[in-house]
Amino acid sequence: MPRPPVDVVLPFAGSDQELAEAIGRVEALRRRDEDRLVVADNRPGARDRRLGRTEVVAATGERAPGFARNRGAAAGSGEWLVFLDADVAPDEDLLDRYFDPPPGARTAVLAGGLRNAPLATGAPAAAHYAAAHGFLDARHTLDLGRWAFAQTANCAIRRAAFVEAGGFHEGIRAGEDADLCWRLAAAGWALEPREAAAAVHLPRSTVRDLLGQMAVHGAAATWLERSWPGSTPARSRPGLAVHGARRVARGVAALARGDRDIAALELLDAAVLMAYETGRVRPNRPRG
Repeated sequence: MPRPPVDVVLPFAGSDQELAEAIGRVEALRRRDEDRLVVADNRPGARDRRLGRTEVVAATGERAPGFARNRGAAAGSGEWLVFLDADVAPDEDLLDRYFDPPPGARTAVLAGGLRNAPLATGAPAAAHYAAAHGFLDARHTLDLGRWAFAQTANCAIRRAAFVEAGGFHEGIRAGEDADLCWRLAAAGWALEPREAAAAVHLPRSTVRDLLGQMAVHGAAATWLERSWPGSTPARSRPGLAVHGARRVARGVAALARGDRDIAALELLDAAVLMAYETGRVRPNRPRG
């Protein structure tokens, strides 16, 4: 099946070992000669280089994934950009699946599918929590009506539309995927789901990482609400207190009857809520 050339772009800010693992996952993609793999290295001291079949470009001006994705996109010329997070494992046929069926002429964004990684025996509580609540499911952000958006963990964007919109908003730490999708929609571009173009999203391995992620999401939500009123409104304080208290009570009750798994999920839910709401009062700035 014919399809347009694609540049696959990954922002990266982890360790050298994690970089090697991320490159190994994306190099398993079934590609064509005109396709490119680009890692935008967002670490201090990064330099342009090649690692195997992957082009690594330095993205050192600002420590934020949106900034890194913009630098990675600028390194190529493919008609479409496929953005993947460094912690996903794409299906090998992902690129072909994005263009079956061909997108409409005014479609700018294709929202790929995301699956939770299978839970191994002894998987950490953070992984169980993410799986139980569907945090890593692409449909989590596609069922939002006028505020639907594609997650940059796995999505494709038409380069012409991306350039027309000015790329991702820089100067922020998170929320750039929603912001870009809404700007494109306001300009008359469409979003199409492509659930069959799928990737496995690896979960946070520790509760600390999960809570940190939720705090970042909270900061992004406040920034988005200021930029796009009505998109991510804050919940009322009394409602939050009641919800949190109920979760804690359910967790304590489950613990009392010996159901440790349910207790952990309920108590973690209360902690996640607190982390998210704490994040909402923090600035959505790039990491220092």
